[in-house]
Amino acid sequence: MVAGQGGGRLAEELVGQRGFSGPSSLLYHRHSPSAIVSAERVETGRPAASPNDEVLPYHLRLTRLAGGADPVTGRRLVLANGDVNLCWVRAEGDSPLYRNAAGDELVFVLAGGARLESVFGALTVEAGDYVVVPASTTHRWLVSGGPLEALVLEANGHFDIPARYLGPTGQLLEGAPYSERDLRAPDEPVVAEGAEVPVLVRHRHGWSRHVHACHPFDVVGWDGSVYPYALSIHDFEPIVGRFHQPPPVHQTFAGPNLVVCSFVPRLLDFDPEAVAVPYHHANVDSDEVLFYVNGDFTSRRGVQIEPGSLTLHPSGFVHGPQPGGYEASVGATRTGETAVMVDTFAPLGLTAEAREVSDPGYPRSWL
Repeated sequence: MVAGQGGGRLAEELVGQRGFSGPSSLLYHRHSPSAIVSAERVETGRPAASPNDEVLPYHLRLTRLAGGADPVTGRRLVLANGDVNLCWVRAEGDSPLYRNAAGDELVFVLAGGARLESVFGALTVEAGDYVVVPASTTHRWLVSGGPLEALVLEANGHFDIPARYLGPTGQLLEGAPYSERDLRAPDEPVVAEGAEVPVLVRHRHGWSRHVHACHPFDVVGWDGSVYPYALSIHDFEPIVGRFHQPPPVHQTFAGPNLVVCSFVPRLLDFDPEAVAVPYHHANVDSDEVLFYVNGDFTSRRGVQIEPGSLTLHPSGFVHGPQPGGYEASVGATRTGETAVMVDTFAPLGLTAEAREVSDPGYPRSWL
């Protein structure tokens, strides 16, 4: 407890990662954040993901999934393993107060906008933004600008800036594809009053609902290095070369046994002898997920790829340019597509909902 305004007392909350050995922040509450009046188990009815035993590639048309009530309870789980859940959401309503105690969340906004309110303050987000919400952050999504469409990664761990982009003191290096100026933090704290306020909690074994004696948005100030932030994919600076650059140059975040990459408009390989489409590859150690944002992908031909499409190429399936991809690339000097890639180092399973919106002809589209 520390002294507050008017002679009152503030409750100090340490939000830390990796035990007490990682980044942390201190929040200053008007009331105890531990004071709850009740707690109950919540059944969400989420489907289970089943293994991709056939080792087949998939093209999922996520925009065909049913919309949800809000950006939290309306999520549709499509892919999952022990490290991460990949969900699609299309929602027009505001979410309840929520915190994920199992890990960080990374939300990529495809369309629409929102105001993310949390114990750290408010953050305005729009199409093209990545939003990192640290584990156990109480927050809510207030939808604005039409339906919010987003890809949501729920991790059983933390999302970090890749270590190779950071100097010994944690500063982003000059050669990193984005800088501190591109990271947007919350503004002033959102202070609310209220009694017996429900908060939906996701934990490692399911879901519950805690009813807090006082509103969790009673934080009057905070300091530290753990907080929600946004990064626009349009601020990611691509690295190009005379010949094909491998996917790690596109890496944007590191997660638990996974990486997240950004493909953005850029110059194509500019050596006169370069082949401007990617080579065939087998994904020996990872499943590859590609979420299409906009543009015309040079390696995809004869497939109806559109914003909101998602492809899964599992480890062991050799994939690469489809017929006509090389011919279409001849003479091209730049590419205008935008996409988010997620590579996981454990196999991803698919839910029944995901299979229902899959393109049945995709596995044969290389013929």
